[in-house]
This record gives sequence, structure tokens and C-alpha cells, in this order.
Amino acid sequence: MSHKISMKMIPALLLAALSGTAGASGFAIQNQTGSGTGNAFAGAAATAEDAGTVYFNPAGMTYLPQGHSISVSGTLLYRSIEFDNKGSVSPINPVVFPLPTGDGGDAGGLAVLPAGYWVYGISPNLSVGLGFSPTFGNTTEYKFDFVGRNAGYFFEMEQLNLNPSIAYKVNEMVSLGAGINFAYNKSHFKQGVVRAVGGGFTPNNYLDVEGDDWAVGYNLGVMFQVSPSTRIGLVYRSELKFDLEGEQEYAAPNVPFLVDEDIKATLKTPAYFSLAVSQKLSDQWELLGDVTWTDWSVVKTLEVESKASGRTLHQLPYNFEDTWRVGLGANYQYSDVWKFRFGVAYDQTPVRHSTDRTMTLPDSDRTWLSFGAKYSFSKVASLDVGYSHVFFADATTNRDVPFGPIPNAQIIRGTFKTSADYLSVQYNHSF
Repeated sequence: MSHKISMKMIPALLLAALSGTAGASGFAIQNQTGSGTGNAFAGAAATAEDAGTVYFNPAGMTYLPQGHSISVSGTLLYRSIEFDNKGSVSPINPVVFPLPTGDGGDAGGLAVLPAGYWVYGISPNLSVGLGFSPTFGNTTEYKFDFVGRNAGYFFEMEQLNLNPSIAYKVNEMVSLGAGINFAYNKSHFKQGVVRAVGGGFTPNNYLDVEGDDWAVGYNLGVMFQVSPSTRIGLVYRSELKFDLEGEQEYAAPNVPFLVDEDIKATLKTPAYFSLAVSQKLSDQWELLGDVTWTDWSVVKTLEVESKASGRTLHQLPYNFEDTWRVGLGANYQYSDVWKFRFGVAYDQTPVRHSTDRTMTLPDSDRTWLSFGAKYSFSKVASLDVGYSHVFFADATTNRDVPFGPIPNAQIIRGTFKTSADYLSVQYNHSF
């Protein structure tokens, strides 16, 4: 009986692990630089304004001055997630499978997103760099009385990326760049347990699962200086595959303590491709734009296995679809020391159907509205400040909670209201 319970519960971990959101669609983190926040990251792969180009397009390192360039940023993210129950039910037997009654409170909260980049211009044509930042992540936590508890009430993902890079300027029009990504992912998930025991229900049971792993990928970039006023950037970042290993704890019938079990599962983070343009309209105005495609559909089915036997415990379809992002921004050079930034962006969600939307993924199409400013202390030192508000479309869920062969012991129905605010600060220095 206890082994069957683990088979039912583990898939919820994997779907939740691919469900959180911290900025861009899905669980990707868009906020890789403080300077980009003010433009809603429009045209980020073509700007090459500071050392943050290591992440957005390594080819841009050749546009920075010779010697050292450093950019260090921090972003405060406040996210609000509120659930409104719209007829959640236990259609089989509400006595055996009773629903919790709470709305879960605000499942969002405050997070800090740090990032740091270093570039060294060896010569006018050759540069190397290093970046460090969180690239995927999420924290979602409802109160334990949440009506959707048995579909997941807590999820936390941390994915940190170390990105050594190199760039070479072929001629005055073309620069090439490449980087290696060493990424570490740790995921932690909790959910209530739907389980009938002796014809009744054992309350306050839950499943607690953790796993982690390292993965290696790459990113490639090219910049074309089409004219003195026009620059085009192309960048590709590869998918990463994590073979997570860890353990789960769960309550078993007639056992007075939590049971431990070793598990393994494959988690992928998607590749993406971006086309960006920077167009100077005058000495003061610069127009920025980008179109980005993200390959969320690479993860069609997740397989969960027993670490001891290697036997497949469950196959989980989650039905993510590829997404598009479009951004438009502008910079205004007000004076020698002040530059003002503006930006808007539209970002699709990979979750297209209410039956695929989990409690830890109140993800929906979103629109960014951003502004910021850069103050130059001198020719070698500057400070960026940016703010973004992200508007999420209202999202619905119609999520089945299984029990053994019963696919819908509970059905969670409701709507999510989500919003997010970002405040970024970045210091830039060259020497």
C-alpha cells in the first residue's frame, strides 16, 4: 500500500517542478540584469551596454572597453498569487475524500534575485567573461488548509548558473560569442495525500520530496553592426537535462512515522532563440526590440523511477507548449550623466489548458510595463535602477487529484489572480 502511495504522489512533484514562475513564462527567470529591467529586457541580445551581455549575448563582449568590466545587480521580486475556489468537489465520495476548505491565502511572497558579470577585453578583437545568476526558479506556498492542498501546496526551485564565455570580433560588422553553462538545480515539493484508510480519511498527511543535480549546456551568440546606428543580435541557449536524485517522505497506513524512499527523475529546462535589434534614431533616442521563442515542449512526458530498482513508477504528461515573447523598448540620453529607459513586453505561458494548470503554476499570459534610469558617476562607473510591473491574465484550473485507479477523487476548480513587481539596482564599473 505505501509503495502505491508513492507512485501516485511523485508525479505531482515533477509537474510542480516544471510549473513555478519567477519572471518569464513557465518557471524561467527573465531578470538577469538590473539595467535590462527598465526596458522590460527588450532588445537585450543587441544592446551590449554592460557586462550583463555575458548572459544575453556573449558576442557583445567585444563592444565593451578593453580591460575589466564588472556589473553586479540585485532584484527584489514581490509576487502575489490568490486563489478563488469555484466549485472544487470530491465527486466519488466526499466523506472518504473530504476537501480542505481554505483559500490558501497569498501563495506568493518576496524573493531576491542576485546576478554578477565580469568581462575582460584582452584585445580589441578578443574578450572573455564570466556570469553568475539564477536562471530558473520559483517559490509558491499556500496555507495547509488550502482547498487544493492535495494537488500541491508548496514548491521551491533554485537553479544557479555559472557561465564562462568568449567572444571574437571577426571584422567591424560581425562578432561571435560562445559560453558554457554549469547549472545546479534543487527542487523541493510538498502536497497533501488523498488516501482512504479503513474506509475513512487520515487527516494532515502529506508528501515531502527533494532532489538535486548538476547539468552542462551552452549558449551561442552573434552580433551584426549593420550600420553605425543599427545593431542586430542573435542568440541561442541550449536546453539542460537534470537527472535529479533525492528522497521523499510520506505517511503510510498504520505506520507511526514518516517513511523515506529514494527516487530519481529527469527534469529539463528549455532552449530558447532570440532575435534582437538596437536602432539609434538620434544622438538621444535609441529604439529596442526583440522576438524570443522558447522550446517548452521539449518536456512532453516525465518518467519517475525507483532509484533502487530503476523501475518506472509513473509516466506524467504535462502538455506544455512552445511560447513566444515580444518586447519593445527605448532609451533616452537626457544628458551626459542621465539616461532614461522604457519598455513593454508580451510573454506567452506554456500552459494553454485549465486541466494542465497546477496549484503551483498559476501561470498565464503576461504583459510587462517597465521604466528605469542610469546615472553615470564618471566614464568608468554608473548605477542603474529599474522597475517593472507584470500584469497576468486571470487563469483558471480544473485539476484532477487521483487516488489509485480513481483519476478524479477530487477536482480542484477555481481562478488565480497573479501579479508581480520587480525593483532592480545594478552597479557597473570598468578599469
